[in-house]
Amino acid sequence: MCDASLRRLRTGTIDLYQLHRFDPDVPMAEQLGALDELRTAGKIRHIGLDCVTVGQLEEALALTDIASVQNRFNLVDRSSEDVLELCEARGIAFLPWFPLANGELKGRGQLALAWLLHRSPVLCPTPGTGSLVHLEENLAAAELRLGAEEMAEL
Repeated sequence: MCDASLRRLRTGTIDLYQLHRFDPDVPMAEQLGALDELRTAGKIRHIGLDCVTVGQLEEALALTDIASVQNRFNLVDRSSEDVLELCEARGIAFLPWFPLANGELKGRGQLALAWLLHRSPVLCPTPGTGSLVHLEENLAAAELRLGAEEMAEL
C-alpha cells in the first residue's frame, strides 16, 4: 500500500485491512509478511482474512495476529460453522458475508440478523442497506430476543 493510496483515502492508517483472497501463486507467509510490514510501518492497524478454511486460518495464526475473518455465513448457509468456532475459541471477530443470503432472507431479515447476533459473541453482521427505512429495520434486529427454543428451531 503506497502513501498515495492513503492520501487518496484521506487517512494515514487503514484500521482493518481485509485480505480478500490468498494468491495461490504466492506463499501465504509472503503475503502475510507484507501485511505485517505495513502494520509495523503504521499503514494498517489490523489484518483480516476473507473466505478462509480452518486450515488456512490456523496457518495464518501461526504467522501473525488476525483480527477478523469474513466468510459466507447466514441462516441458510452455515458452511463456515467450523471457522466460526475457531474464531470463537481465539477471540477473532467473524464478519458474516451475505448475512441476508444475498437477499434470499430479505423478508425475514430482522429474524436472520437477530439469529446471527444471538449465535455468537464474535459475530458482527454488516448487512447492506439502501434506505433509511431499511437501516432502521436492520437495527431493530438487535432488539429481538430469541430464546433457546427459537434458536434451536432456526
